[in-house]
Amino acid sequence: MTVQHPRHELDDLIHAPVRLSMVAALAAADSIDFRTLRDLVQVSDSLHSKHITTLEEAGYLAVRKGYEGRRGRTWLSLTPAGVAAYRRYLEVLTSITTA
Repeated sequence: MTVQHPRHELDDLIHAPVRLSMVAALAAADSIDFRTLRDLVQVSDSLHSKHITTLEEAGYLAVRKGYEGRRGRTWLSLTPAGVAAYRRYLEVLTSITTA
């Protein structure tokens, strides 16, 4: 019986470098506003929005819109499914790097 390499278990939604950077940042906070996260991962608004949509459609990301004073704001946070997926992703990476 052939054992499959753990890399096949990596979550492709998280594995993309920008999405991985976003998810890692969000995992360390309750929520982060759109602009702050965009600046942290150093991407354009349009690329940031594209990755937000991908993660939101997968159920990994919650998007909340509101106001801070008079300014419209968008806050992003991981859903429980997103947290679980990120934890699993880190477990797989650990199994790859410690093998």
